[in-house]
Amino acid sequence: MTAKVILNPYAARWNARARWAEAEAALKAAGVDYEMVESSGRGDCARLAAQAVRDGFSPIIAAGGDGTNGEVINGMTSVTKSADEPLATFGLLPLGTANDLANNLKLPLDLNQAARIIAAGHTHSIDLCQVNDRYFINNAALGLEPTVTIIQQDIHWLKGIPRYLVAAIKSIWRNAQWDAEMTWDDGEYNGPVTLVTVGNGAITGGLFYMAPHAVPDDGKLTFVYGYRASRIALLKMLPRAMKSDAGSYTEEDDIYEIETRELTVRLKQPSPAHADGELFSDGLLEAHYRIYPGRVPMLMP
Repeated sequence: MTAKVILNPYAARWNARARWAEAEAALKAAGVDYEMVESSGRGDCARLAAQAVRDGFSPIIAAGGDGTNGEVINGMTSVTKSADEPLATFGLLPLGTANDLANNLKLPLDLNQAARIIAAGHTHSIDLCQVNDRYFINNAALGLEPTVTIIQQDIHWLKGIPRYLVAAIKSIWRNAQWDAEMTWDDGEYNGPVTLVTVGNGAITGGLFYMAPHAVPDDGKLTFVYGYRASRIALLKMLPRAMKSDAGSYTEEDDIYEIETRELTVRLKQPSPAHADGELFSDGLLEAHYRIYPGRVPMLMP
């Protein structure tokens, strides 16, 4: 069948548009039958994905970064008939900055290799996640992490992954804190939080293992919450957030990593919120997270 490739030219700050000729050559070399459409602004990838599903294209390929992936997933989900219906087959041409989803799934960043995976057509079902009325496939967060997202958008003197690191340090220096009431499958917490991050995948921002033990096909959300009162304590924790296993920041006191099917967070102070790296609120007070096991047939080796 014919694939629909949805190109977000702005991904990696317009680098995706510059690399389209490379991606096109890779698709042709791999023998992929495809049609390409280019989004025209924020939210347009979702509209294009929904139309592609209606038109019967398969697979749907996101050509961009993690925000592009999230938009395409939301567009595909919008035309399903029920919460249990599998989505259309989904694939990646990684043209973003961090490419967290590709890294979490151990998919190649090389476009020729990525195109060959698309051509082969092999799928593996991974989980789909939701926060309020928005779906995500890699991660979502409240508190510290979306504050990093806001700050990095305003940094223009750095490119690539270092931009996220500088934004993280700036966010820590703001030392924002929230009071939360949280409930999940078999637990609850009332008290201060610095961060609440919910992972389908372990890596976010290219560097940070915010939910280091998250697995994209285990049917569970992996969320981390914790509190640090001082900037110094947060800065000391930052290097450990770059470790995936032994020495992870989740081993520290008062940092908790938990598996659940559902999570509700109510905040007394509004927080920015993101899903797959895209801000969807700058002042959220309540978030309900849930997971749909195995709902995304993903093109994988």
